[in-house]
Amino acid sequence: MVATKRRIEEEDSGLAAGQDAAESAAKRTLVAQPVPNNTTMPTDYSFIAPKPADCLKLVSYNVNSLSAASKKGFKEYLSAEDPDVICLQETKANQPMAFLVSKKTFPFQYWHCSKAKKGYSGTAVFSKVKPIQVKYGLGPTDLDNEGRTITLEFGTFYLVGCYVPNAGEKLVRLDRRLKWDAAMREYLTELEKSKPVVYAGDLNVAHHPIDLARPDTNKRSAGFTIEERDSFTSLLKGDGTNERVDTFRHLYPDAKAAAYTYFGYRANARGNRVGWRLDYFVVSSPLLPRVADVIVRNQCYGASDHVPIVLYLKKAAGDDSAPASETAPAKDAAKADSSKAAEGEGEDELSA
Repeated sequence: MVATKRRIEEEDSGLAAGQDAAESAAKRTLVAQPVPNNTTMPTDYSFIAPKPADCLKLVSYNVNSLSAASKKGFKEYLSAEDPDVICLQETKANQPMAFLVSKKTFPFQYWHCSKAKKGYSGTAVFSKVKPIQVKYGLGPTDLDNEGRTITLEFGTFYLVGCYVPNAGEKLVRLDRRLKWDAAMREYLTELEKSKPVVYAGDLNVAHHPIDLARPDTNKRSAGFTIEERDSFTSLLKGDGTNERVDTFRHLYPDAKAAAYTYFGYRANARGNRVGWRLDYFVVSSPLLPRVADVIVRNQCYGASDHVPIVLYLKKAAGDDSAPASETAPAKDAAKADSSKAAEGEGEDELSA
């Protein structure tokens, strides 16, 4: 019996060592691999591997105008990627684009459009998985009148799709940005009282010097000010009982150019590989053991000035669909407010 136990322990130890070695090799490969500098979307998506059967596939993508992106390869990319859920930012849609994506593929579609001005900001989430509830915005605050946040509640976690405000040219909106960050920290903390959170989107911050090509000349540029970086650090630290993890940087601590998710249109930034890492999947620490991988689709540039990012999250009981007993009757959110609309069926809004 003792010998059998020892053999099992040795096998487990060997398996763990093998897994650690495989992860280390993957990290070295990512750091060493050449970074694409194409300026149009691929025509061949064979590099996208099949989804692991035990994982949910979540995607986040700043499309920088969904209408424009759809003419430059977004729909072909979405078909090839085939995620379970995709969070979009900067849709710039004034109302839901009802016929853009088939509801046979993504039966649950949610849109949050800017009320502040037309053709600006905006978020959307398309899901194959039926959420329990949906919420638009940050709750009782006037900070989110630009359609920047949609929250979906699933069986074992909340998914918060977000487009964080930019601090602006000459940092004219830095104060508003920092107020937003504080409100988001409070919002996530409140959600975490009942379930852990996946916080996804264009978070508009390069957290560390490794997260952009030219840190020395961008110390007072929007997205890399010490104020924004410290604010993001505070979000990750939580209040001491609810730490959160930048999943990509956790898995790939040394990745530099391969990590960039944004290349501006000026000065041939893409061609010169001068980028920023602005897009993230942040998870509440209890979810970290379920994070199988995070991928920056750096080949998929051209539909937007950002590239998509992918999170493989190991499934848990209750993630495949909302339990029928917990799903409230649908509300017609579009009638209540034209800036937000639920295109799926069977969802209700979370209480503010």
